[in-house]
Parts: sequence; C-alpha cells; structure tokens
Amino acid sequence: MSAVADHNKTRTFGTTDWRRLLSPTGNTGDAIFRVLMFLMAMLMVSIVVAKVIALTSDSLMSIRQFGFGFLLGREWNPVKGEFGALPFIYGTVVSSLIALLISVPFSLGIAIFLVEQAPLYIARPVGFLVELLAAIPSVVYGLWGIFVLAPFLRVYVEPFLARWLGWTPFFRGQMTGIGLLTGGIILAIMVTPIISAVVRDVLTAVPGSQREAALALGATKWEMIRVVLVNGAPGIAGAIILGLGRALGETMAVTMVIGNRPDISLSLFEPSYTIASAIANEFTEATDNLYLSALVELGLILFLVTFVVNGMARVLVWNVLRKTGGVGRAA
Repeated sequence: MSAVADHNKTRTFGTTDWRRLLSPTGNTGDAIFRVLMFLMAMLMVSIVVAKVIALTSDSLMSIRQFGFGFLLGREWNPVKGEFGALPFIYGTVVSSLIALLISVPFSLGIAIFLVEQAPLYIARPVGFLVELLAAIPSVVYGLWGIFVLAPFLRVYVEPFLARWLGWTPFFRGQMTGIGLLTGGIILAIMVTPIISAVVRDVLTAVPGSQREAALALGATKWEMIRVVLVNGAPGIAGAIILGLGRALGETMAVTMVIGNRPDISLSLFEPSYTIASAIANEFTEATDNLYLSALVELGLILFLVTFVVNGMARVLVWNVLRKTGGVGRAA
C-alpha cells in the first residue's frame, strides 16, 4: 500500500514539475500556449537562418571566383563575366545618406511638435497623416518621382544648385532630374514616417518628472525640450539607424528615379545604381550561372548590412526604454 502511494506521489510530482517547467502557474492551457509561442519565435529565427544559408550557398560560385575583390570591383559587365559590387554599394550608401540628411531634421521636428507642442486634438490627426505616408506603396512614390519630382528638380532645383554650388564636385554635370539626388529625396520622404514615429515613442517614454523638474528650475520650454532630447538620445539614434535600414533596402521607388547606371560619380546629378535596384532589374536576365551567383551575392551583402543596421537600432531603442522606465506626455 505504501509502495503504491509513493509511486503515485512520484508520478504526480513529475507531472507537476513538467507543467511548472513550461508554465509557472502549472496550468495545462498556459503550458500549451507557452510552447506554441516558443515554436513561433523559433520559426522566425529558423527563417532568418535559412535565408542566410540559401543566399550563401547560391553565391558560392561568385565568392570563389572573385573573393574579396567583388566588394572593391568597379566593373559590372555580364557579357565579359566581370562583376564588381562597388558601384552598387556606393549608390546604396550615398542615396541612403542623402535621405537621412534630409529626413532627420524633419522627423525630429515632427516628433517634438507632436509630443511637446501640439494639443491632442491636433497631434492625433497630424500623427495619423504622417504615419499614413508609410502605407503608400513604393511604386506610387516612384511614379510621383518620375512625373512630378524629377521635372521640378530639373527645372528649378538643380539649376539653382549648379549656379550657387557648382564650384563643388557634388553639383556638376547634366541636369536631367534623374539621379542620386532624386533617389535620395524619394527615400527621405519614405523614411520620415518611420523615424518620426519611433522618435515620438522615445520622447513619450521619457518620464514627465524630468520635464517638470526642468521647468521648476526655471528652464524655458526649449531648454526643457533639450533635456528631453538628451535623455532620449540613444533611442533617437536607434530611430535614425532604423530609418537607414529602411532606406538601404528600398527597391521600386529608387529604381524608377535613380537612373540605374553602375558608375561612381561625386556629382549628385548623375545617375547611379543601388543593390536592390540591380537585383530587381537584372535577376530575370541572369541566364549564366556566374551572373546569377553574383546577383545573389549582392543580395547577401544587402541582407547582412540591413540585418546589422536594424539590430543596432533595436538595441539603442531598448536601451533608452530600459533606462527611463517612465511615460511622458502621450500624443
């Protein structure tokens, strides 16, 4: 009788330990839910790992053929079998930096206005309209860039820049309205909603006590905002890097306005090429195995760069939220 009781107690103890391992409450439903969520999370990780493995595997021919020289090569001639990624890397980086130079001041201004200045009945609709820009398909941005932005730049902006800043190598050359400058402006419009939304969340997370303390010490409204910006600096940096990651991977809109010519030129008026645009334009034409492998290696480079950039952004945002642990004025 005692042996049976000890056996039942052991079975019960083992079952309870198993349930508590999966769910602290020991509830079977919670345990099942916990396992399902874990499997979903692991599925996402598995997809990322599978992408890296697939891209690496399909680009091995190009990696073996060109090695590190692929990153520094300036020639892209599929007919001769010459492939170099430097023009595409240059176009991707420069267009993204132009986008950040234009977008960051606007995004900071929008976020500060919505969180610190605007009353709620204005902040909510304005915030909604700004975020609505992120929902517009990129091909629509591209069409707008071709029919509206490019002619405007060609007729008004580029002649003005060439007249006053033509002594620099950045504003010389043919003024066609299609080139790096147009691509950078399109990207700036596309990443502004992303940066402003994250910065708004970061500023909202700064504790209201810091605002009150600054005002109580005699600070002006602008000086109080400077205190908030300093406290939210890591998160703001994360938002900017997140916008950079978005700009690096944009394809359709940039493809339609950047000119798609694999050259390296200091002039922002000249056409250029990005990694994403090259893959989109030439993948269907890649009949040769080496040509296809080179395009896949371009995709691998873009994937790794975007992955690292987004990871840095997330770390910075989590850092500011962990340090503040408070909630400021919600917009």
